[in-house]
Amino acid sequence: MALGADRIELKSGREIGILHRANGMVLAILEELKKLALPGVSTGELDEYAERAIRDRGGEPAFKGYRGFPASLCTSINDEVVHGIPSKNRLLEEGDIVSLDLGVKLEGFYGDSAITVAVGHVSPDKVRLMEVTREALIAGIRQMKPGAPMGLMSAEIQRHAEKHGYAVVRDFVGHGIGRRPHEEPAVPNYVDGDPHSGLKLKNGMVLAVEPMVNAGSRDVRIARDGWTALTRDGEPSAHFEYSVAVTDDGPRILGLDAPPEGS
Repeated sequence: MALGADRIELKSGREIGILHRANGMVLAILEELKKLALPGVSTGELDEYAERAIRDRGGEPAFKGYRGFPASLCTSINDEVVHGIPSKNRLLEEGDIVSLDLGVKLEGFYGDSAITVAVGHVSPDKVRLMEVTREALIAGIRQMKPGAPMGLMSAEIQRHAEKHGYAVVRDFVGHGIGRRPHEEPAVPNYVDGDPHSGLKLKNGMVLAVEPMVNAGSRDVRIARDGWTALTRDGEPSAHFEYSVAVTDDGPRILGLDAPPEGS
């Protein structure tokens, strides 16, 4: 899909306030899911909990039925990168890492965030992969100021991941978000060429920034279910995502009342 700067929708202060509430709901539910992601729990149970929690708070699941996706939550385990489909038959195991990607619709606007969490005790290598992926996200967000090229954010995410020996997935990128779950522009986590060229950020842009970082090769493949993306080499992958508003006061991570640790 071709994405043009002339089609990017800038959000008003009121609209950003609604997006803040929508994303606050997402982040709160993700924190609850993090505590429930224990050995022996099925990804289907996590999905059921997520949908119930969304509806109990007055929202609607953003992912369920979107382009045919069958669930409210994406659960991607170990070498699964994104878009894993929950199942009552898929049990979490000690030592797994699982990406939990959740979206909601609230008052006509969408929230979207993701975290990767440890299931029980995990290896130091997996812990470091998760840490670096989240650090890369925060490092990129710091570059999100009006007038700054978006490429600076993308380059910083890539630089931080590659500095630690990891690879940034290129097959999937972030996106604008607002009245639709996916809006323009595309938000890559890498840059080819000059990071100072290309789209300039503007006050009122809202972007879902979501690095997917692999321990091995950046290459991915799609499973037979048509949704789940996996690393080609079987190495683990981590995924973190925030929806971020570009403001004259700097980047605002929607749903957080304070900057995250390390920002």
